[in-house]
Amino acid sequence: MTDLSLIRNFSIIAHIDHGKSTLADRLIQITGGLSERELKEQVLDNMDIERERGITIKAQTVRLDYTAKDGKTYELNLMDTPGHVDFAYEVSRSLAACEGALLVVDAAQGVEAQTLANVYQSIEHDHEIVPVINKIDLPAADPDKVKLEIEEVIGLDASEAVLTSAKSGIGIEDVLEAIVTKIPPPSGSRDKPLKAMLVDSWYDPYLGVVILVRVLDGALKKGDQIRFMQGGTQHLVDRVGCMRPKIEQLSEIGPGEIGFITAQIKEVEQARVGDTITTVKNGATEALPGYREPQPVVFCGLFPVDAADFEKLRESIGKLRLNDASFSYEMETSAALGFGFRCGFLGLLHLEIIQERLTREYDLDLITTAPSVVYRIQLGHTKTEDAQEILLHNPADYPDPSRIESIEEPWIKATIYTPDEYLGSILKLCQDRRGIQTDLTYVGGRAQVSYELPLNEVVFDFYDRLKSISRGYASFDYEQIGLREGDLVKMSILVNGDPVDALSMIVHRSVAEDRGRHMCERLKELIPRHLFKIPIQAAIGGKVIARETISALRKDVTAKCYGGDITRKKKLLEKQKKGKAKMREYGNVSIPQEAFIAALRMGEE
Repeated sequence: MTDLSLIRNFSIIAHIDHGKSTLADRLIQITGGLSERELKEQVLDNMDIERERGITIKAQTVRLDYTAKDGKTYELNLMDTPGHVDFAYEVSRSLAACEGALLVVDAAQGVEAQTLANVYQSIEHDHEIVPVINKIDLPAADPDKVKLEIEEVIGLDASEAVLTSAKSGIGIEDVLEAIVTKIPPPSGSRDKPLKAMLVDSWYDPYLGVVILVRVLDGALKKGDQIRFMQGGTQHLVDRVGCMRPKIEQLSEIGPGEIGFITAQIKEVEQARVGDTITTVKNGATEALPGYREPQPVVFCGLFPVDAADFEKLRESIGKLRLNDASFSYEMETSAALGFGFRCGFLGLLHLEIIQERLTREYDLDLITTAPSVVYRIQLGHTKTEDAQEILLHNPADYPDPSRIESIEEPWIKATIYTPDEYLGSILKLCQDRRGIQTDLTYVGGRAQVSYELPLNEVVFDFYDRLKSISRGYASFDYEQIGLREGDLVKMSILVNGDPVDALSMIVHRSVAEDRGRHMCERLKELIPRHLFKIPIQAAIGGKVIARETISALRKDVTAKCYGGDITRKKKLLEKQKKGKAKMREYGNVSIPQEAFIAALRMGEE
């Protein structure tokens, strides 16, 4: 058992690409966690997508032993957290398991939006925060300016900030010393009933579900009968250990320590992040605060391009769900796209990652319908039905408009950091997306803008537009601020008079016409011509708001006539006209899959 005064639990907070994973690599290397041969870049990012994009998706933990200048050997537990807003709840649980944090800021880029969001969470947990200014060997580095920014924007004293370059290994010893001297040791008692927080869980094909825990009081040993206080299930612990970053088995995890357990659990669903673990006998009576169920925010349909792949898709989603309990799915059918699934995600990045993992790891070709958010609809009472409140995930399930009394949509508070020269275009973008400006301040040469925006407008293509108009320099972070009533309508797309359910969407009345016209123009380019005219319409209820017509392919029926009377030609043309009218009535328009994919990617231009 390690003495509590020699334990340090800390996490690393940083914006994407500020060198968080590289710093973690160096700390592991210097403390001898891995040999030179085993070391590779981004040790803690073990998914291909994480490595390619340079982002952390799953929180990782590693235990390091460090002999400080005072001669004592300390046990350091490092939690590498995701930086992206979609995983904010995971971050909050990881931070709750620590006593301090390293705030890593790029010496060339300064403080950015995600850094702020996570720092404020860390301050709420009463953490001791150690500022670390990274990449000081870059030609554009300006550590003094960044120190000033940290003090101005965050309000932290940065006079003793540690200057490092994780890539070239400068200042790593100073970081370790700062962890030991500035971050406080954990508190906890061995004699109290067991109370441990479930920080994370993932599925291992050999061990089943592996659970990452932070023990607050008591001790966790092999053979303990444990109970999940929020989940209500009981399990027998069959393995206790820690990551160094390779798995190492231990006899127990004591108070203040972070480690993992396995307990023959088959589904990640049962091991919910934030749950409290205690023993069945003489266990704790109160659960730890802060637990909540993961709530999907963005919904979209996933359909296989080849209908024969449906079973494969079902199996693949089931396997992914083993590893990520925060997305939900249910079966849905579409007249245009066949069988598929309606899936709920924590945010747009989460959606993109799940989609990419299905494509790569399970070799599937997918069609994704336009992402939508959850709307709360108040229905009035009729002669046969009472008034009720429903949650709408899928535009295809939109109720009868005559019964709708009000529709509420989710809103977010967005914080955008941008160099001054792109400010005008960004303000216009937010304005076009029905944004309400709440704040505009300057930090150094950069503007910090706060906007309240409807989430519906953000999921469409906001992030891509923001990055393209700021040439990638703007950073963006958001938090949800609840539901507000809006003038929202369902826009249907009709091809040859038939509604295409996969292309219907819920939009604000003020932008409906614009979106409808854009969609009709796009489909006109994508749908091949037939032997009859094809009208493409965007409609709200029975009112058509935009229309395009694909002209018919013309067959020259008079080609076989030579000489003779004009009446023969007229007779043939009349016959053709009747045939075309009949064909329009009964003809089917085949919309190729590529047209669907391109139309649904409309926002990515």
